[in-house]
Amino acid sequence: MRPFTYERAVDARAAVRAVTGHPNAKFIAGGTNLIDLMKVQVETPTHLVDVNRLPLATIEEADGGLRIGALVRNSTLAGDRRVREKYPVLSEALLAGASGQLRNRATTGGNLLQRTRCFYFYNRDTPCNKREPGSGCSALEGLNRIHAILGTSPSCIAVHPSDMAVAMTALDAAVETLSSSGETRSIPLADFHNLPGTEPQMETQLRPDELITAVTLPPPPPGGQLYRKVRDRASYAFALISVAVAGDRIALGGVAHKPWRAARTEAALKSGAQPADAADAELADAKGYGGNDFKIALARRMIVRTLAQAAVRAAEVKDG
Repeated sequence: MRPFTYERAVDARAAVRAVTGHPNAKFIAGGTNLIDLMKVQVETPTHLVDVNRLPLATIEEADGGLRIGALVRNSTLAGDRRVREKYPVLSEALLAGASGQLRNRATTGGNLLQRTRCFYFYNRDTPCNKREPGSGCSALEGLNRIHAILGTSPSCIAVHPSDMAVAMTALDAAVETLSSSGETRSIPLADFHNLPGTEPQMETQLRPDELITAVTLPPPPPGGQLYRKVRDRASYAFALISVAVAGDRIALGGVAHKPWRAARTEAALKSGAQPADAADAELADAKGYGGNDFKIALARRMIVRTLAQAAVRAAEVKDG
């Protein structure tokens, strides 16, 4: 690990000013991903700004929905009564991720900003456009079993690892930010993460001097909610495929560089298509790279099955 300086921010504006004053600074909260990346020198910040003391750890009711502070721990969010009752897809997604110890430490804002677990991204001896733009993507012809099948580019086929973000995408969440100029923004989560294109190192719409302060959820949608995840082992593993259903909204995980809103499936279902045909519409442009070809068929089955299970849950809720 390379040397770095450290400071604790006393308020949000001080935090963004501190980052602005150092060209290679990073915010740190739970540190569950950043510290790992610093150990292998994939991330090499020269200055860390600790935001744990900022007043951003509350969950508040707002406009019929919830406003979730960026420092709310994953375990706290998953266990909140309002989340469990009104947004069960989010609670289920959080509990499907990581381990109890990590959920006790990981934060809402940090969860959105965690970086891919692509083997080549972590291995500094292999080319990776996310680490070194222009060096190439080793996964294209390498070990790509966990990699993307939608929205890929010749520059990168990595996937975003978050479970929470998939559920929040289905719930139409938005990300609130604060910049060093005092400007605040609300960015729809569906637009917050980028597809790789020719710049896979540009992972989000977040500016260098912006701090995530909260995530907002609109009122819960009518209908069933469900999160289902297929992984290589029963716990502490990232999704090969995940599906979040929130009423008539659907999002997929493990398939793309960002949480994937299944807009084609949603549109097909609204027009009266059967779930299998709606899934096929979403996956019409899916592409495997050898080791991950199986994901296309798996995603189709997962969409169909999760929609059926969500419909059963919706009926149970309706019947009381």
